[in-house]
Amino acid sequence: MTDEKLDQILKQALAPEISDREIRIHRRRKDKMITFGKIGKGVAAAVAAVVIGIGGLGYFNPVLAARIPLIGKIFEKVEDDATYSGDYTDKKTVLTNEDSAGNLDTSDYTVSDKGITLTASEAYCDGYSIFLTVNIESEDADFTHIPEHYTGMNAADNQTAAGFYIGGTWSVDGSSPEWIENTFDGKVIDSHTFAGMLKINLEEKYTGSGELNLNVNGLGYDDDRMLDGEEISASHWADGSWNIVIPFEVNGTDVKIIEVGEKKGNITLEDVVVSPYQVIVHATTPGEQRELTDDRREKLLSKDPDMTDAEMFELLGWSYEPCYTICFNQDGELLYADREMAGRAGFAVQGKEIKTLYVYVFDNLDDWSLMEQEGMNSSVAEKAVISTEIHVE
Repeated sequence: MTDEKLDQILKQALAPEISDREIRIHRRRKDKMITFGKIGKGVAAAVAAVVIGIGGLGYFNPVLAARIPLIGKIFEKVEDDATYSGDYTDKKTVLTNEDSAGNLDTSDYTVSDKGITLTASEAYCDGYSIFLTVNIESEDADFTHIPEHYTGMNAADNQTAAGFYIGGTWSVDGSSPEWIENTFDGKVIDSHTFAGMLKINLEEKYTGSGELNLNVNGLGYDDDRMLDGEEISASHWADGSWNIVIPFEVNGTDVKIIEVGEKKGNITLEDVVVSPYQVIVHATTPGEQRELTDDRREKLLSKDPDMTDAEMFELLGWSYEPCYTICFNQDGELLYADREMAGRAGFAVQGKEIKTLYVYVFDNLDDWSLMEQEGMNSSVAEKAVISTEIHVE
């Protein structure tokens, strides 16, 4: 289907135009709720308001913060509390150069606009995702009111991070631009400085080295003083242009691919990827294999920000058979589920030992949710279309 045909369908079937600002607000709020909807029953009660106040943030004195050598060491700063936590020491590539006197040269990886400076610091790629750290500075901002959100499975884990919104597109080596769908997980260093990590999922497995083109057209953050406000997700947002090219190299160390090829009903569990920081389950259905590209999805969402993938498929006259995936390790520990996309379900390892994986694929969201609440021994496990034990080691 051509874009022209899609536009005709939209004009006939969907609501009138809404502003770009409204679209951004709804998309960020919706994406945030999708993310928080998959973080475990222990967290669900604690995040009824989605965010935590600043009481536990532990901000640094601005004078002391200026002396902290953040550039080149942001992974070290945020890796314990980010969603995709872990030790990046031996995996990362530091982007900046250092001269004989120890001075850092960040000119190739620093861009400024609208009074905001973004500096790319480090990168890691396992072949399936790029993990990028950045430093964000703004002299006119007060970042100390950015609330934190839970990034662990349970509130007792005390794993929280501040969040920074990012809008724009990315591409690798001249590929078609994709929309940036994640936010920065990180820490507020002082009122003018934020350090965070961004995860970008590659469309296909990548090998060798490449260049990530990051074309940012908006940056923003929430404000704990506006938690009761209707427009919290757009309380601090700046449109601008922060374009940067970031070299990366795939580090395949400790990355394992387990071929499965199990098919039941209309669902095929193709393979499972285990890397130091994430588990990826590739499961497909006939409906999901249709080409609902990010660009096409964006066109649909621009008319109705609350439209689901199923509604998009119905509008386009396609069949849609979603699947919902859940994973446990050999100790029965539930893996933190990230946003699931067609054909790909991602989970954060968060330091858990992965010797064996128990993968359950459902075709019913309610069944998935109940098992997420009750754990691996839930009676609903028998309703999974596919349930399999995968030996990693």
